Amino acid sequence: MSTQPVLDFHVRLAPRPGAGARLLSTLDECGLDRAVVCAGGTIDLDRLSRQLVLGGHVETDADNDAVLAACAGTGGRLVPFFFANPHRPAQAYQDRAGEFRGLEISPAVHGIGLADARVAALVGVAAEFGHPVYVVCLDRPGAGVADLVTLARQHPTVRFVLGHSGIGNIDLYALTLIRDEANILLETSGGYTCVAEAAVSRLGAQRVVFGSEYPLQHPTVELAKFQALRMPAEQWRQIAWDNAHRLLGEEPR
Repeated sequence: MSTQPVLDFHVRLAPRPGAGARLLSTLDECGLDRAVVCAGGTIDLDRLSRQLVLGGHVETDADNDAVLAACAGTGGRLVPFFFANPHRPAQAYQDRAGEFRGLEISPAVHGIGLADARVAALVGVAAEFGHPVYVVCLDRPGAGVADLVTLARQHPTVRFVLGHSGIGNIDLYALTLIRDEANILLETSGGYTCVAEAAVSRLGAQRVVFGSEYPLQHPTVELAKFQALRMPAEQWRQIAWDNAHRLLGEEPR
């Protein structure tokens, strides 16, 4: 497994000086070849944890400029995603979509459900630019995995990635919900080993991507999850490398 190349499909850029250099150093330390980067620090973690339980939202814009700056000059090693704020017009994403490689939407942060017309407008821009859409779902009306399924059916040409192994760390039900939706893949950060194993079995390795959620989770922890599964090298290659490149519109090398 250690000899296979790895693209971490979900890391965040911490809002601190030198965060880009620390991210690259961590990738080197963990043997990770590339990473998809989204803005971090859009919401204080204590507030986010409270919102996850009690509800609520912020209208804060993510620092997408910092993500672009960190990714610049890395020769494509760091891949920038646009973290959308649905409280702003979709035009804000439209105007800059050419600078980014994908889109993130997070009801957990901004509190806008997946059936909202503002989300549909953002996904429409992603379709225009061929961007995959990374979504963080919640156990809340309008923001659940079933709502993502509805959104994906409405936009069949868009490739969606369900983040963090669904909702919570043992969301086998999410696998049932997305099983027949070929344009939804699962990103595995946060979930138990049993969920990663079930995802490969039920969805197929071609619909699973590796992610870490660095710096909130160290990549070595997420890598250990797959080490424990002792899966065939060809399956790990798909999860760690090939599927992510296809989502980005690139041929795996």
